[in-house]
Amino acid sequence: MDNQVPPRKVPNFCSIRYGIALLLLLCNVIIMSQRVCMSLTMITMVNSTEPHGLSNTSTKEPQDNIKNPVYNWSTEIQGIMLSSIFYGILISQIPAGYLSGIYSLKKMVGSALFLSSLFTLLIPLAAEFGEALVIICRVIQGLFQGIALTTQQVVWIKWAPPLEQVRLTSLSLSGLLLGPCVVLLITGFICDSLGWPMVFYIFGACGCALSLLWFVLFYEDPKDHPCISKSEKEYITSALTQQVSSSAPSLPIKAMLKSPPLWVISLCNFAFFWANSFLSLYTPMFINSKFHINVKENGLLSSLPHLFAWIFAILAGHMSDVFLSKNILSLLTIRKLFTLLGLLLPALFSLCLLYLSSSFHGTMIFLILANATGSFCMGGILINVLDIAPRYYGFLKGFTNVIGLTGGLVASTVTGVILSQDQDSPWLKIFFMMVANNVISLIFYLIFAKAEIQDWAKETQNTYL
Repeated sequence: MDNQVPPRKVPNFCSIRYGIALLLLLCNVIIMSQRVCMSLTMITMVNSTEPHGLSNTSTKEPQDNIKNPVYNWSTEIQGIMLSSIFYGILISQIPAGYLSGIYSLKKMVGSALFLSSLFTLLIPLAAEFGEALVIICRVIQGLFQGIALTTQQVVWIKWAPPLEQVRLTSLSLSGLLLGPCVVLLITGFICDSLGWPMVFYIFGACGCALSLLWFVLFYEDPKDHPCISKSEKEYITSALTQQVSSSAPSLPIKAMLKSPPLWVISLCNFAFFWANSFLSLYTPMFINSKFHINVKENGLLSSLPHLFAWIFAILAGHMSDVFLSKNILSLLTIRKLFTLLGLLLPALFSLCLLYLSSSFHGTMIFLILANATGSFCMGGILINVLDIAPRYYGFLKGFTNVIGLTGGLVASTVTGVILSQDQDSPWLKIFFMMVANNVISLIFYLIFAKAEIQDWAKETQNTYL
């Protein structure tokens, strides 16, 4: 093992670094709430979410048109609206990853969260002027969310001791799984009592407030934090003495493009984001098509898979670090094991959902397991880039996210098209595509994955673009 246990260890949950992880968790809860809330409000925003969509007009129905305006948006338009946020996220990934090594992380994360929240507040007004303006708002919203999501992960280069990297990263990123749970849990009640526009106003306002809190509480370097204890500061700095310098190195693009470990990480990101985006955005519609329940009950049921996904993510991070710190498994074996669990189990439970779930309870159990077990990837592919190239983590995280988010974008768009055109068995085709992606990507990962720093990523390697 390259990583060694530091001489002294500071209690985890009484430390500044875990406070930062919890702050980032809240930021990610808000980001995902702003992203996913439309998947449930769409049920009350339009005349129908069934495959038989109406014309692409934004004409409101006369009933209850103050509290809950209703629009005639086709299923294709609904799919584009739900997926349009991924276009913005996709565009911002690589620039955000590269700039995170140059500019202030505090300013980038805080400003991006604030601006994403601002455009969330504008969506109800945009809906009054037509679907085109809603799509534009969602794209811009995604642009700032992409910046926040990519740059925040670079925080752990200076704040996470090597043996706690997965635990801290999975804790902060688990907010991306808890967010849909929170929003689906309460959105139905907000829509029913206050109207769907209040959903966007509430989550937008919470994001603005949290961004201000971020500017006050976060410091980029443990050495600069006024509240950190001397023992924790020494623990972090001593644990990171073997880490590479924080100066922005030249990017060895050619070597990166020729690296099989990087490409299999990217391929698995494509499959993971495909499955995660589909399950996050379309679970309410799937439940609605199966059980035809009201929006409050739909929200409660749709939140359960995300709740268990959040729990599994925290467990995955803890288990991964325990296996590493106690030398139970090698680092490469840990990454392959958690990637295997995170891609294969959702595929198996999706097949069970299609063929073994004849009852309500069976459907919900397999839907929860298909969603939750994907969180094992937190200890696998989602942290693997830090193993093979810590010097270029920000840039490469942006690069692999671009590949992954492309999968999310394609999944959301294709799902909308299939639902609108296939009246017989649309969900069968959608789930089979997800299963195929997961299995094929997993096979390549198990063959080509690595967990040691690659030659082109070592500090002594003078490779230039």
